[in-house]
Amino acid sequence: MAHTVGIETGAQSGGSTAPVGAVARPSLLYVVKQVELAVKARLDELVKPAGVTTMQYTALTVLRRREGLSSAQLARNSFVTPQSMADTVTTLEQQGLIVRRRNPDNRRVLLLSLTDAGRSLLAGLDAEVEALEDRMAERLTQRQRDDLEDYLERCRAALTDLPSH
Repeated sequence: MAHTVGIETGAQSGGSTAPVGAVARPSLLYVVKQVELAVKARLDELVKPAGVTTMQYTALTVLRRREGLSSAQLARNSFVTPQSMADTVTTLEQQGLIVRRRNPDNRRVLLLSLTDAGRSLLAGLDAEVEALEDRMAERLTQRQRDDLEDYLERCRAALTDLPSH
């Protein structure tokens, strides 16, 4: 199977192009980006009625999995810059969805935790998010879905130094 390179071009590996008249397959990076954009669009629609953005929702879900992160750690785990996360944290704190507390081991560091309101907001979205995931994977068998999750985790691990989720 020929691999493609370039995020948009679909040019075949080795610099050659597809035969005239043939439709080149998009690169893996292009397909991943298209999936990301489609998921984000659907997730934006889903979380907006709850009064949060997709970035805020992502931060909340990261804190649900890994309580007590610093803002910098949360930024890395949410795939945004520390500056963007600082604004997100401020908004989430003002909404009463998270709290900051001093790290007992390093008083200069503030650790972030969900409030009961934050947990409740996430719980209220869980069924809809699960339905979105099911819709995305509806053409896959359970085995294919499990494999896809494994493959994506391996790809993520190859490109980052973040721990597994």
